Formats: sequence, structure tokens, C-alpha cells
Amino acid sequence: MYPILFEIPGLGFPVRSFGVAIVLAFLVGHWVVHRLFRRYGDQPADAEKTWDLAMWILVGAILGARVLYVIVEVAKYASGAPDSETGRTYVESPWEILFLWKGGLVMYGGFFGAVLVGLRAARKAGLRLAHALDLGLIGGFVGQGIGRWGCYLVGDDYGSIVSSQYAHLPFPITLTVPSLEWLRANPASLFEHELAGKVLWATQIWESANAFVVALVAYLVLRKRRYAGQCALWTFALYATLRFLVEIARGDAVRGVWFGGALSTSQLISIPVALGAFYWLWRNRNKRDPTRA
Repeated sequence: MYPILFEIPGLGFPVRSFGVAIVLAFLVGHWVVHRLFRRYGDQPADAEKTWDLAMWILVGAILGARVLYVIVEVAKYASGAPDSETGRTYVESPWEILFLWKGGLVMYGGFFGAVLVGLRAARKAGLRLAHALDLGLIGGFVGQGIGRWGCYLVGDDYGSIVSSQYAHLPFPITLTVPSLEWLRANPASLFEHELAGKVLWATQIWESANAFVVALVAYLVLRKRRYAGQCALWTFALYATLRFLVEIARGDAVRGVWFGGALSTSQLISIPVALGAFYWLWRNRNKRDPTRA
């Protein structure tokens, strides 16, 4: 794990792996969307609109991810959960909600924020909304697949402790947390000290694979879709289902757990998202609109 890749000589400014991963995810994701609009856009000029679209999507993703994180933490505090110190801070010192550099983002919030702001930007750009959503989500999930490697490098979104009978399984199925000495020497790592030397499920890498699989399936659907929006529905359905399953192996309670730890925040969101998407796929099973595809 490398939470800090290096420091800029002479300045002592740390270049953090998570930040590098996010920048790379944004650039590659935009490149994919740009290529898709060049190939599948309604007009040649549509591809030139993707940069402005991507910038708005980035803003929506950051705001949405932060808003949902704050909602979850405040809800935990209001419910009297024992690990609700962050929520109490936001209630008593609401200006700290703006301190993004202290961490605190939820992927699902970023997902919905990016979709809502992206659709508004697409409308203003004169793009077909369902069509733009199909193409944008493919690039978005390619970007997320890259961004999840930043989670791995910084020690975020880790899995639960692996039982001894499975501890021999190799990376990327499992990972071994560095020693306590290493964790103390690298305070930027998000692994808790009591996990030092433990073998955990490598859920960060599973999340990355999940995103790449979703992007690949959506692209394959795009090539033979029967109507605009079909790719987006498959994206919602597949991602929510796989995310629910990966969450079973997660071990970081900071993400929010409910009903005595039975479900995480992401699982609560995944259930209606998956059911809704599968319902609309079933309802549109005979829909064919080649002129709008």
C-alpha cells in the first residue's frame, strides 16, 4: 500500500495515491466517453461537448458523494449509534461539512449526483438524455474501476478479516495489512492499527472488477441495444446487484451499517436500485425503437 507516492522535491508537498487515481480515472473516463460519442453520437459535434459535460459530472459526483456521507453520519448520530462522532461534529460544527480534504465520500452519492448533474448538463448541451446516459455511464464505470485502485493504495474500503481456512488465498482475493510499525510510520494509511498483520478480503479490488465488468457489459449491450436507455438500465441493475454481494465481505463499519449490522448503507440503496432497474428491463423487454437507439 502506498498512501503517499512521493513528495515534490524542495516543496515537501505529498502526492497522494488516491488523488492520482482520481485524476487518472477522470481523464480515462472522459477519453472513453469522447470516443463513444465520436462513434455513436447523433452528430459529429456531440463529441466536442463531452469535456464540459465531464466537468459538470465531476462536480455532481463530488457534491453527491459528500452529501450522502454527511446524511449517513448525521443519521447515525441521531440514532444513538456508538460510532457517531463524525455525525456529532457535523451537527455541532456544520462548517466542517465543507472540509473535503478530511475525507468522507460515499460512492452511491457520487453516482446519483453525477447522473443528475450530468443529465442537466446534457439537456443544456442539446443531447438526447437517455442516449447520453448510456454512453456516459460506460465511461463513468471505467473511471470508477481505476479510482478503486486508489482506495486500495490508501487502505480504504477494505474487507473483513479472513478466517484461517481461507487466509492462504492470494491477492487479489485477499490482502495482508502491513505491520504496526509500518502503519505508525505511514499515518496517511486508513487501515486501523488493530488490523496490523491481518489478512482481509481485498474488496477494493473486487469493487474495481465490478466497475470494469459493468462497463464491459454496458458496452456490449450498446452495440445491440433496442432502445436508448437500455444500457443505463443494465448498468443500474448489474452494478447494484454486484455491489450488494461485495458489501457482504466489507469490514469497514464507517461506511454505515443498519439493523444491527445486517445491512450496510450501500446494500440498502442497492436493493431498490436493482429491483427498479430489473423491473424496467422486464417492462421494456419487447420494446424496439431503432430510430431512437
